Amino acid sequence: MAERSSHGHGHDLGLAQHRGRLALVLGITLAVLVVEVVGAAVSGSLALLADAGHMVTDVAGLTMGLVAATLAARPATTSRTWGFRRAEVLGAAAQATVLLVVGVLILVEGTRRLLDPPAVTSGVMLVFGAVGLAGNLVGLGVLGGIRDTNLNLRAAFLEVLNDTLGSVAVLAAAVVIATTGWQRADAVASLLIGALIVPRTVVLLRETVHVLLESTPRGLDLDQVRHRMLRVPHVHDVHDLHASLVATGLPVLTAHVVVDDSCFHDGHLGSLLDELQGCLADDFDVSHSTIQFERAGHADHEHPTHA
Repeated sequence: MAERSSHGHGHDLGLAQHRGRLALVLGITLAVLVVEVVGAAVSGSLALLADAGHMVTDVAGLTMGLVAATLAARPATTSRTWGFRRAEVLGAAAQATVLLVVGVLILVEGTRRLLDPPAVTSGVMLVFGAVGLAGNLVGLGVLGGIRDTNLNLRAAFLEVLNDTLGSVAVLAAAVVIATTGWQRADAVASLLIGALIVPRTVVLLRETVHVLLESTPRGLDLDQVRHRMLRVPHVHDVHDLHASLVATGLPVLTAHVVVDDSCFHDGHLGSLLDELQGCLADDFDVSHSTIQFERAGHADHEHPTHA
């Protein structure tokens, strides 16, 4: 039996820069939060208050994201062999959960105000909405180029994007109220903000749960992996094949591979291992794989849950 693994470290590159960008966006979000709370208090706008409430969750989410990015950069130890790489996924899941709760609360309060709309000062609402939009656009610019790096940064970008759309809705409602006097525009804007939040957070939450349940990474077909490995000379069977995602860009795969008995005597296992791991890395972009070589019949002695 031979076993060896390879591991790419590209996912670690740029974490310090990402932490810096997250910290900058956190500072911008805090400033916009203060502005929108003041604006909501002065104008009486639910849309501004809803956007400010969303900002509170963004501050918490971005803080969690910053902590997660810091933890993810810490080195592995014997007690945590993957380090804190999974902190990225946990941070994204926490952000998505909080956002989902806030989105539902906004929808409930927006519906109530739609039925019984209070008076709103549109001029103040317009000014503070514009300030919020400007801050959100800066945040989008900071995170835009790195949003696909991992789930944690994607969650942070999603939060700022939702805020930006919320600010647009606030401005639109302010214009409608100022030009037509229709006070329900404020409630409609808050409902739109809630409608923007909920679907996107559900998708992100589903993706993080997929990773936490150690499901097969999306886009990786284990049947194709098995067939490709079986095409390698001297390989008779592939079983106990498992794949999961530790963090964004870090899929891992394990497999038990039945080979010719002669491979255990003629020194062929080393080159066979290189060939199998090479095809996994080249054909399926799985750079970390662990393979256990077996003789025919060995599987009869293994646990029946192995597949």
